[in-house]
Amino acid sequence: MKNILITGSNGQLGQSIQKEYQNLLNKEQFNFFFKDSAELDITDTKSVIEDFQKNKYQYCINCAAYTAVDQAEIEKEKALAINAEAVSNLAEVCKANQTILIHISTDFVFSGIKPFPYKETAKTQPAGIYGETKLKGEQIIQQHLSRYFILRTSWLYSEFGNNFLKTMLRLGQEREELSVVFDQVGTPTYARDLAQVILKIIITNSNDFGLYHYSNEGVASWYDFAIAIFEKKNITCNVKSILSEEYPTLAKRPAFSVLDKQKVKAVFSLEIPYWQKSLKNCIDKL
Repeated sequence: MKNILITGSNGQLGQSIQKEYQNLLNKEQFNFFFKDSAELDITDTKSVIEDFQKNKYQYCINCAAYTAVDQAEIEKEKALAINAEAVSNLAEVCKANQTILIHISTDFVFSGIKPFPYKETAKTQPAGIYGETKLKGEQIIQQHLSRYFILRTSWLYSEFGNNFLKTMLRLGQEREELSVVFDQVGTPTYARDLAQVILKIIITNSNDFGLYHYSNEGVASWYDFAIAIFEKKNITCNVKSILSEEYPTLAKRPAFSVLDKQKVKAVFSLEIPYWQKSLKNCIDKL
């Protein structure tokens, strides 16, 4: 029996793992501990140490993160505490307990200036506080641990939590017209697809540790994503394409943050779904 901790369990990835875990054929071999911040505050070193000593985890899947990209520009200390300092707590206690850490990171560690898919080895250059704190979390793990998986992903959405898909569905019902930026390009990623990859790492007892990129296949702008959502949900809403400068935000977004996924596909023998196919799967579950 493997004991597996999922931090940030109330987030969309945490809930997606919970759903996908229920579909496992051999789930009796695993004992999952789904904990949100109320049950385990990962910024509290003492609480983390005590929890690990009690439950003897083989794996820790860290889904906890400060993800409010614009608010991070105002609340830098809070973003740093959750995305970096708390990650240090987890890394140290994982090392002490020989626990494998699976950590979720982001395309925001890149500047998005170069118009080609980013490999794991590409130069990192965050454009804002959110990306800076997530990158710092990655670096802390790499400094402290040898047995870890860092999975960078992009444009995560699901039937759970707050995300672009659910925002568009709500606004599409409320308004006749929406303006959406078309000069930011990436790949929408269905959280349940990512959850399946995380579970595969655990089920296969993989020791191919390191840094990986994972998103769905294909490329889209936020405008394309919005159009696809409305088409698949048969919502009549006029979507107007605008430049990022016409929709100013506190934090600068990467203009191009498509991730190269050759490594994760080769190592784990993955066939990654096309983003529009996964979008339909998600909408069908709503």
